Amino acid sequence: MQMNRRGFLGGASALTAAGWVGTLAGGFVLRPTWAHAAGPIKMGIATDITGAIAPSGNANWQVAQFAVDDINKSGGILGQPIELYLEDTASDPKVAVGNVRKLIQERKVDVVLGGITSAMRQAIKDPIVNRGRTLYIYPQLYEGQECTKYLYNTGPSPAQQCDRLIPYLIKTLGKKKFAMPSANYVWPQLLNKYARKVIEANGGEVVFEEYYPLDQAEYSATISKIKDGKVDCVFNTVIPPGLQPFVKQLYESGFQKKGGVLSCVYYDENLLNYHPAQEMEGLVSCLDYFQAIDDPFSKTLQEGYAKKFPGTKYLFTAGSAATGMYRGVKFYEAAVKATGGKLGREEVAAAMDNAVLLNGPGGGAEMVPGHYHAKMNMYIAVCKNEGGKTRYEVIDKASMVDPREC
Repeated sequence: MQMNRRGFLGGASALTAAGWVGTLAGGFVLRPTWAHAAGPIKMGIATDITGAIAPSGNANWQVAQFAVDDINKSGGILGQPIELYLEDTASDPKVAVGNVRKLIQERKVDVVLGGITSAMRQAIKDPIVNRGRTLYIYPQLYEGQECTKYLYNTGPSPAQQCDRLIPYLIKTLGKKKFAMPSANYVWPQLLNKYARKVIEANGGEVVFEEYYPLDQAEYSATISKIKDGKVDCVFNTVIPPGLQPFVKQLYESGFQKKGGVLSCVYYDENLLNYHPAQEMEGLVSCLDYFQAIDDPFSKTLQEGYAKKFPGTKYLFTAGSAATGMYRGVKFYEAAVKATGGKLGREEVAAAMDNAVLLNGPGGGAEMVPGHYHAKMNMYIAVCKNEGGKTRYEVIDKASMVDPREC
């Protein structure tokens, strides 16, 4: 509890510095600097300010604020400003449900964006979509199969990540014997099911697939199985808080030094908040964006974000749902413009279904009509450790990849 309190106080301090105001009922609000006769468009953000996923959650609210500030500075959406409300989901679905209800019942927001883990999405979608009758945008890469009406997914699906990454691991790097150490919840279970099919279709073998409690700290038995099975690729879906000890123990076993490859589809630049740089060297990831991508719009976004949050350790990148958050805010803007300013869920959902972004982090994106998911560019990158600093080298790009969902 003391650690959570420290985390909350630190998070609250950062929010206050960024202009957010705490409310008597809990949560935070960021009001626009100007008004409109119809009042503001109310946008709710539900993310992890505290808890094990806080390094990703804090990136989320910062990116949401950055995107909304840009919209408001440009005159809002058809002249109407956005007012942001933020609730801490605290990396705890039970806490999250109550706080999300505040956004729906007390704040009466027009849309909710957020949730990082799939367990969190599953917990909060009912209060938002069914009971709250509100539009929900889920920004994180995830396991797929979320085909709920009024719930739009703006991060990558398994097909977008695995269909190119796994053949690269097998056919280019020559790694054919896979281990799948995993956290015990829905994302790893369904992602692994998809990944296993792609591995076997490309001539690879899954030596073992195991699931652990999220807070497991001892992995010696797992490391022994990796050695005994002559595994040469670890396809990791362990998440914090068990993530740090697993990666540390794998590295200390000499797995990477002996030619093994660690791969994980949610590893991005924000992982510097979780690991020493040397433990990430050689890691292979596949995401919709890396900071090494050399396109003018992405560079402009990074420059603007750095100016808005100077010195922040919560980076604007992909695996923490930050790119999906930016994409979700901009898709919502495009949808409301298409309705002519109408904010009703039916009207905005119909417009969201056909929303197109010409520019975004890593390139443009477009919703696939009737499928609640978006096409986007996908990149494979390898992590490099240079003098204790980590960078990603992009080695492959696929344009406007279909999510193949719903």
